[in-house]
Amino acid sequence: MIKKLYDWFYLLPLALLWVGCNVTPTSSVERLKVEGTRLVNGQGKTVVLRGVSFGWNNWHPRFYSAGAVKELVDVWGCNVVRASMGVGPEGSYLDNPLQGINCVTAVVDAAIANDVYAIIDWHSHEIHTAEAKAFFTKMAERYRDIPNVIYEIFNEPVYDSWDDVKQYAVEVIEAIRAVDSQALILVGCPHWDQDVHIAADSPLTGYSNLMYTLHFYAGTHHSELRDRGDYALSKGLPLFVSECGGMEASGDGPLDYDDWQAWQTWMNRHSISWVAWSLSDKDETCSMLRPSASSVGKWKDDDIKEWGELVRKSLSHK
Repeated sequence: MIKKLYDWFYLLPLALLWVGCNVTPTSSVERLKVEGTRLVNGQGKTVVLRGVSFGWNNWHPRFYSAGAVKELVDVWGCNVVRASMGVGPEGSYLDNPLQGINCVTAVVDAAIANDVYAIIDWHSHEIHTAEAKAFFTKMAERYRDIPNVIYEIFNEPVYDSWDDVKQYAVEVIEAIRAVDSQALILVGCPHWDQDVHIAADSPLTGYSNLMYTLHFYAGTHHSELRDRGDYALSKGLPLFVSECGGMEASGDGPLDYDDWQAWQTWMNRHSISWVAWSLSDKDETCSMLRPSASSVGKWKDDDIKEWGELVRKSLSHK
């Protein structure tokens, strides 16, 4: 009996979440759509999103708060935030779905309340089709017709071929489209989102409002990856940089200020949206905050590391 009561109280919040899935704040932001290789608003004007990605929720959950979102919007100047729900490692969504859902919805609801966009990121390196379809169906039901919400259905395919990623993408896109026919969907590309040239030669067909993700780390990825991006754009593939950093791809090492600026120039030239990694306090270059930083924003200058300062400066130069 005690075990049954424990199971009931564990599952009840999840059940209530789905029951109340359509009870969400309203927002005044415009619904975005893809025209050619660009994002546009309802008047056809080009829109560029710039913001910050939260770190893996299973390792850095404390910043998944309404206060942190408000700080990123009001002080840092973000018009998009990315909720990166870890999928795969021990303690992530596959082990603890309720914790992942609670983190994601806290950030997304706060983004809606602050009139900015939010990316729901299935932060996985492997294919988990059934679980992704179920998750995105529930998220689409919760945020049906809310224009702020963007679905990133596969963070970074690593070893899967483009054919396998395409098949996965079709199934997850169909699940989302069965609920929301208009939402913007971001599709991952092979090899940590670097093989955009392969996707450009064989894109998904029959779907609208899709963009393809390119990820870079300026200390590792230089002009050769920008050349791939140029090729993809020349083939008509719309790109969205949903994760980027100024350091090495490991997340560590020194900041490469010169190549970060080269990437900024390239993205500005092509009106490409970007989201910087990551809002966390790990002892690594790519974590923007120190352990002294509050979980709910109002960060002091001493709470912000060198990378966080560079991102904040880059966001102010729109």
